[in-house]
Amino acid sequence: MTLTYALVETIQNESPADVWASIFKRAWEICSQPIEDGKADGEVARRDRALGELDHYIATAGWDLWQDYESSVPLTSDMLVKWWAGHGASGSGSGRAVLILDGLSLREAPWLLAGAEKHGFTIHGARPTGAELPADTTPFAKSLGFAQRSALGNNGAGGSHKLTGARTDCTDIAWEDCAALVGSEPAWVFWHHWPDCQLHAHDDPGKGLSSLTEEVVEHLTGDAFWKLASRLAEGRRLVITSDHGYAASGLFPDSDKDQTEYLKSVYKSGRWDSGTQQAGSWAPPIDLRLTTRQGTNLFVNGRRKWKSAGGYPTLTHGGLTVLEVAVPFIEISK
Repeated sequence: MTLTYALVETIQNESPADVWASIFKRAWEICSQPIEDGKADGEVARRDRALGELDHYIATAGWDLWQDYESSVPLTSDMLVKWWAGHGASGSGSGRAVLILDGLSLREAPWLLAGAEKHGFTIHGARPTGAELPADTTPFAKSLGFAQRSALGNNGAGGSHKLTGARTDCTDIAWEDCAALVGSEPAWVFWHHWPDCQLHAHDDPGKGLSSLTEEVVEHLTGDAFWKLASRLAEGRRLVITSDHGYAASGLFPDSDKDQTEYLKSVYKSGRWDSGTQQAGSWAPPIDLRLTTRQGTNLFVNGRRKWKSAGGYPTLTHGGLTVLEVAVPFIEISK
C-alpha cells in the first residue's frame, strides 16, 4: 500500500493543518477497516507496514511538520474537555463518561467499532485525535488537570481538573471487577492501564505486535470488556479513547553504528528524553528538539531502533511516528 500521489502533493504544498488532517485521515482509513476473524495478525502487520511508508516520508521530506503538530492536530485532551462541556449531566439520560484505555492505538479501532455494534451501542462518532508530545501517560494526565494517572484512583482526583464533576477511578484489574466499581453517578472518568501495562509482556523478538494483537482480540471481542462499557454507558454518553498509542519498534530497522552510539547515549532504550542538549546533526534529522505545551524535549524522529543494554523494546512509545501519536476517539451510547 504505497503513498498516494494526492497525499504526497498535499504534504509538499498545503498548510500544516491541512497536511496533518490528511495524514490522520489516511491513518484512520488504513487502520479502522474491519478485520476478518483469523486474519488479525497478518492484517495488523500489513497496516503497520503501510503506515511505515508514511512515517518514512514525514521523517525525511516532511520532518519540519512536527513543529506544527500541536497547533494543527485536534489533541485528544482538548477534544475531551470540549466534549465534556457540551454534554452536561443535568436531566435524565444526559450523563457522560470517558473510558481511557492506556496505550491504545489506531490498530485496535476495528474491534472497538465492531464490538460496539455487536453489543447494541449506537456509534455517534469515530475519528483519530492526537496525543500530547511527549506521547506518554503523565503529559496527557496533566493536560486534563490531573497531577498524574494514579490521582484518579478511588475518586481521588479532586475538583480542580478539567472534567468537572466527574467521579474518577484508575486501575488494572479485570473488566468485570471494573464494572462493579461504576456507580450511578451521572459523570464518570475511568482510566484503565490496559494495554500499556502489557506492552513489556510482549517483548519476545519478532513477536511483540503479533502476540499483543492476539491479546487485543481476546479482550475486545469478549463480553467482559463490553460489560464495563455497558455499565459506563447506562444513562450516559460514552467516549472511548487513549492517552497515546505505541510503536511496533521491534519491526523498525537498526540504525548505523554512529547513529546507534548517539541514540543509545541520549535515549537509552526509550523514544524521548527531557535532557537539555541539542538534537543530533544528521540530515535528515534522526531526532528533533521540540517545544510544546509540555515543555522542551528531545524526540526520536521516525522508525528507528538501536542495540541497547537488555535489548531495545519491541513495543514502546514517546517518539515521532503516526501510530505513537494518533489514537481513537469513539463516542457511543446504549
